[in-house]
Formats: sequence, structure tokens, C-alpha cells
Amino acid sequence: MVSAPAVSLLGLGRMGEPIARRLLASLGELTVWNRSIGKADALVEAGALLAPTPAEAAATVTLTVLTDLDDVEQLLGGPDGLLAGWQAHGVEHPVLVVHGTVSPVGIAALGARLADHGVEVVDAPLSGGVAGAESGALSVMVGGAPDAVARAWPVLDAVGSTVIHLGALGTGETAKACNQVVVAATVTALSEALVLADASGIDRGALLRLFEGGLGSSEVLRQKKERWLSSDFAGGGSSSNQLKDLLFVTETARSHGLVLPVAVTLTDVFERAVRDGDGELDHSAIELSIARLAASGTGDEPTSPPALD
Repeated sequence: MVSAPAVSLLGLGRMGEPIARRLLASLGELTVWNRSIGKADALVEAGALLAPTPAEAAATVTLTVLTDLDDVEQLLGGPDGLLAGWQAHGVEHPVLVVHGTVSPVGIAALGARLADHGVEVVDAPLSGGVAGAESGALSVMVGGAPDAVARAWPVLDAVGSTVIHLGALGTGETAKACNQVVVAATVTALSEALVLADASGIDRGALLRLFEGGLGSSEVLRQKKERWLSSDFAGGGSSSNQLKDLLFVTETARSHGLVLPVAVTLTDVFERAVRDGDGELDHSAIELSIARLAASGTGDEPTSPPALD
């Protein structure tokens, strides 16, 4: 019987590749898999082992860095899937760590199904973007059974600088949903402020410097400032992904009998941006959609002034 890798990572996209680099440097060994094999070339040169199939990447602790839960589920079944690999390797109680931002309801359902196969699932969505992945400064929001989290902890600790176990499976994704409300609200509020500043003849660079010196300062502003100054919105965290995250927010809220008014409004804002063709731009490009809406005069406004106390 071929022994299983200790740790593997599946998905070498914009986040997965730098995370794999840090894991390789920290752990000394790492098995990787990616649909496009060429993306693994640089990692293999650095010492990583390339698995030709997910089955051969089935490790004691297996990390997935994929956008959707459907992508994770597609790696599980069949003769080349993770389940077959764990069985062939004789791995007892493997841990599957899902780093993508996915539905809290969906990840809990996946965990229940995989428990029948002896697999323990840990949800560990990330915040900090590509820059955080490259520097190891990610926040990792962890949900899962204590024993599974404990076995994955040395790996999670190598992925991020702030790693917090929040509770049962799904709580990591719920925390990420909360995080994404803050991120979406901040990037939208800053964009709207810039649209108003432009219309008023205020230099946006000067305005952003003022924000940096007061309560308007934020990590969002620090990371997105140059995009707003240069109007370079290519790449980055897309508005499509921001919308996906906001839909998870409203889904999670409904599961608790809640309607979150700000999250609902933000969802509408990003749905419009995606509809207008800005979905693959960095989410700071929400400024473009807000500017178009503001100039059209079709945005909703209060029908009467607020009552004064």
C-alpha cells in the first residue's frame, strides 16, 4: 500500500499558489494538484510533489482552495477522486480543509455526508487577499470538530497569521459572511464618497489622505487606494465573487430568520455592477457602477425628509 501524503493542496489559482508556496517553505514537503498541470511547474521546481489525480493527492490533511463547493464535490467521487485515494492509502479519519468562501449551509451538509465515509471536514475561509496569501498575513476563520481542527492546526497556522477556531462546522463560513458585509460596505461607501468628491471638484487623492488620518481609515482603503487613484481595476477580488459572498450572507441571515437591510442593499448594488459587465473587475470598481447610477438620476432617494426630534 502506498502511504498517503501528510499534507496536500488542491487548487493553484490566485490564492492557492501563494498559499502552497508558504506551506512548502514552512512544512518542507507538500503534494499539490491542479486541473491545469502547468500551473504547478514552479512549485515542483521548488520541491513540491505533483499528484496526477486528486486520488493521489489524498492526504492525512487535504486542503482545497477552490471558488465553489461544487468544485470541491467534483474532486471527491470516482476512481480518481479523493474518497478513493483515502481508501487506497488506508487513511483513517482524514481531514478535508475547505478554504473557499462557500455557503455555511452547504458546508455543513457536505460535512454530514462525508462523515459517513470517515472524513472530517473543517471550513477555513480566508481574508487578506493575494497580498496576505503571499506574506502569510491571512486571517483564517475556522469551523469544525475540535479533534479535526487540532489535527489540521499546524497547517492552518502556516497559512495565516490570525487563525481562530470559532465553533462547529460552518461557523468559519458564517464568520466570513460577516467579514464580507464589512468589506462590501466599506468598499461601496468609499466609492460613493469618491463619486461625490469628483462631482464637487475635490481632489480624490487629498480626500483619501484625510480619510487615512481619521476614522475613515481602514485596511480596505489601504489596499484599494492606488486602484481608485489610477482607475486600474484589472484583476484583484472580483465584483462577481463579492456578489457571491453577499448572497451567502443573505442566505445565512434567512436561515436565522433575519433580514439584514444593509446586506440586501449591497447585494442589489453588486448585482447591478455584474449586470453592467463589471463582474470580473476588482470590487473597488463598484465606483464605476455607482457613478453611472448617480449620473442617471434613477437611484432611489427618500421621498420626504426625515422627521426631526
